[in-house]
Amino acid sequence: LQLVESGGGLVQPGESLRLSCAASGATLSDYSVSWFRRAPGKEREGISCISRNGAIKKYSDSVKGRLTISRDSTNSYLQMNSVDPEDTAIYYCGASLDWRCELQPALMDSWGRGTQVAVFS
Repeated sequence: LQLVESGGGLVQPGESLRLSCAASGATLSDYSVSWFRRAPGKEREGISCISRNGAIKKYSDSVKGRLTISRDSTNSYLQMNSVDPEDTAIYYCGASLDWRCELQPALMDSWGRGTQVAVFS
């Protein structure tokens, strides 16, 4: 499974952004999908995940209420609303063959290369 993130860029505080994770090489519906981010000088943080059938969604406390995760047959999406300078990071998607979803990087079977999000006025 190959994953490619897109949708990052430079945005101002309070704006919205939609990140995409496109899958190829295997059937994405066989995988749960998780989103992570790495802010400058910080560890990679799991922020959201969605199970294989979409029934289970999880969010970290740092983004709860501002992010919405979704998926279709070949992509996962992360809608980011009311972005804040603390959201500045490289955003990665990961995929796991586990039917649930997890926010632990060690449990991912595949990774994308990331997309940069920078929030400042």
